[in-house]
Amino acid sequence: MITVVGSVNLDIVGTGKTLPKAGETVTGARLARHPGGKGANQALAARRLGAEVRLIAAVGNDDMAEEALKLLRAGGVDLSATQYINGETTGVALIAVSEEGENQIVVCPGANEALDPGDVEGMDIKHMMGVLEVPAATLLAAAERTTGFIALNLAPAMPVPPTLLERASLLVVNETEAAFYGDALHAPGRYVAISLGGAGAELWKDGAKITSARPPEVHVIDTTGAGDTFSAALTVSLINGKPPEEALRYAVTAGALACTRPGAQPSLPRRAEVEALLRG
Repeated sequence: MITVVGSVNLDIVGTGKTLPKAGETVTGARLARHPGGKGANQALAARRLGAEVRLIAAVGNDDMAEEALKLLRAGGVDLSATQYINGETTGVALIAVSEEGENQIVVCPGANEALDPGDVEGMDIKHMMGVLEVPAATLLAAAERTTGFIALNLAPAMPVPPTLLERASLLVVNETEAAFYGDALHAPGRYVAISLGGAGAELWKDGAKITSARPPEVHVIDTTGAGDTFSAALTVSLINGKPPEEALRYAVTAGALACTRPGAQPSLPRRAEVEALLRG
C-alpha cells in the first residue's frame, strides 16, 4: 500500500473574459467547483493507476469537506486516516481564469496546515508519497515511520529540513523547483525526476541524468492535474519494479492523458487508458 501524506482542497473556479486588476470587479464569469489539492490528486491518481492507497490528510468539519473528498471516496482511496477538524475550514483554492488561460490563484490552506506530526503516530507505512502543501514536520514524522519507498513532490518550492530530503528515494520537481533546490536534490542512490511540461521529463540518479522521455501528442484541453499524475505514475511504476526508462515513459504518457480532459481529479487517467496509449 502507498500512504499519501498531503493536502485536500476544494477548487472554486471562475472563468471569464478577463482577469480583474487591483480594485476592479469583473462580472459575467462561469463558476465551477472541483475537488483538488496536490495530496488528494496524487492519491486518486495512484489509485486509478492500480495501487492500493491510503490518504493521511485533514479537512474542516464543514459543508465543503464531503464535496472535496467525494471522488476519493468513490475511487476507493482509504480515507480512514483523513481527519475532520473542528474550528478549521476545508482547504480552498480560489481560481480566476481568463479566456486566454491566464489565472490568479488564492489558496486558503485551512485544515491542511493543522495536519500534525502526532497524526501519524502508531501508523505502519510501507511506501509513502508526500507534497509540501502540509507541514514539513508532519512529512518527516511519516517518513521516519516508512519502511519502503519514499517519494516527495517538492511543490510548492520552499525550504525544507535536510533530514526530510535525506530520507527520499525519489524527488519530483519541475524546472522552477529544480532551480530553487539546486544541488540539494541529488544524493547517492536517489532518483530525481524533473518535469519539463510539454517537452517531457528527465530522470536523474546519483547526480547524473540516466534517461529522458517525451509525451505522446494529445489534444490538450486543460493541463491541471498533469504534474500530479506524472508524480503518482512514476512512483507507482518504480515501486512496481519497472526499469527507470520504462517508468519515466509511463509517467509522461499518464501526464499527457490528464491534459485531455478539464479539471484536476476528473481528468486523472486509469491504468488501462495509459497502457492503451503506450501500445498505440
